[in-house]
Amino acid sequence: MGALPKGRALVPGCGTGYDVVSIACPERYVVGIDVSEIAINRAIQLFSSSPNANHFTFLKEDFFTWHPTELFDLIFDYTFFCAIEPEIRVAWAERMSGLLRPDGELITLMFPISDHIGGPPYKVSISDYEEVLCPVGFKAVSIMDNELAVGPRKGKEKIGRWKKIRNNSLL
Repeated sequence: MGALPKGRALVPGCGTGYDVVSIACPERYVVGIDVSEIAINRAIQLFSSSPNANHFTFLKEDFFTWHPTELFDLIFDYTFFCAIEPEIRVAWAERMSGLLRPDGELITLMFPISDHIGGPPYKVSISDYEEVLCPVGFKAVSIMDNELAVGPRKGKEKIGRWKKIRNNSLL
């Protein structure tokens, strides 16, 4: 799959922060945001004394209204997309584009790839992502089965790597 981009990274809907801590390193500063004060407080409680604690932070923020002072090189969406109502997926894509630097990378863990009704989690498909990401300047670099999916999720998860194209026109 290749190395993750270095620089500034964002994990929206980070919950208790495991993904934030996992990808944080001296070359990658990670910001985890969540609207849940309980989740953010738990993340701080769990990880504030972590060996790499100076390479990440947790903030109680709303992804759709938050205005960071700098853009990101990487955004990791671990099932955040499936947690939001399908009607606001276009707004999700617009925010992803607005928060990512040109040539930045969006990684999406696509789950659940199914045909169930209701949610959350709401069903997702590759075309659900393409329909909202391509119009705002993203191009799929790779979409593959998640080899590391846990038993019951095998075959229902894919990992998408999307590149934000500098110029949204298709020259």
